[in-house]
Amino acid sequence: MDPSDNLSEEFLDYLGNGKNYSPQTLRSYRQALTQFHEFRPSLGWKEATADDFRAYLFDLMKRGRSRSTIRLSFAALRSFYNHLTDRNLIPSNPLKLVSLPKIEKKLPQFLTVPQVSLLMEKPTAKPKSKQATGWMAVRDAAILELFYSSGLRLAELAALDVKDLDPIGETVRVMGKGSRERIVPVGGLALEALSHYRHQANIQSGPLFLNKSRKRLGHRSIWLLLKNYVRVAGLPATLSPHKLRHSFATHLLDNGADLRSVQSLLGHASLTTTQIYTHVTTERLKRAYDAAHPRA
Repeated sequence: MDPSDNLSEEFLDYLGNGKNYSPQTLRSYRQALTQFHEFRPSLGWKEATADDFRAYLFDLMKRGRSRSTIRLSFAALRSFYNHLTDRNLIPSNPLKLVSLPKIEKKLPQFLTVPQVSLLMEKPTAKPKSKQATGWMAVRDAAILELFYSSGLRLAELAALDVKDLDPIGETVRVMGKGSRERIVPVGGLALEALSHYRHQANIQSGPLFLNKSRKRLGHRSIWLLLKNYVRVAGLPATLSPHKLRHSFATHLLDNGADLRSVQSLLGHASLTTTQIYTHVTTERLKRAYDAAHPRA
């Protein structure tokens, strides 16, 4: 089974050109196919059986792979074999007969409102080592404000162009996973920060967030600038852009937003994905009850 054969390459081409999957997702799918090939190098795609995949599953678990990693790998393989089935190249998907280990749902980590406020102050505070200055500090403030105001994913924020922002309508147009477009509200403080940044950096069109060479600011650069401000603010080092997204969703639910609205704002295809945030708010209510009720 050669990972560069026509079947796997045609499948990856279909995902990239037909389904508009992101380059990162395509890399993950290619890696999953390659790793199974390395486990059974002499086996053809059409000859692989459920027992082969059970053996592969056992091997991954024996090597200490996390359950979430295993499930992601098998999701890619299952998708590939569904594709082969749809094209009538195999009679059925052998992976349907393979049971995967369940993963324990971890409650998403989030910041408190005071912690968010502390983080937002740092880009425009008196510069310290490695902090941005001039229009780049104003840019960083706009990035943090927009992250928290609209709950965007890192890739979504990095891909924004000036034309996606509607200051009059107080919204931003976002291209999410699976090329699903959504319109997300932008809060007043974020709009003010964005306007200030665009004025200082003289940005009229093209990419919204620029690097010092006035090219689009990359994913890694955004991640690094956030980690720097987290350090300066004295917040937990594990804070990532995604945790600002978690904070956005949790604070909305805490303040009475309904689950369907939060699902739409986050761009989740399934309400099940959004429901994890209800567990967060429920746990907080339980702790408040235990601490305050005389007969708890």
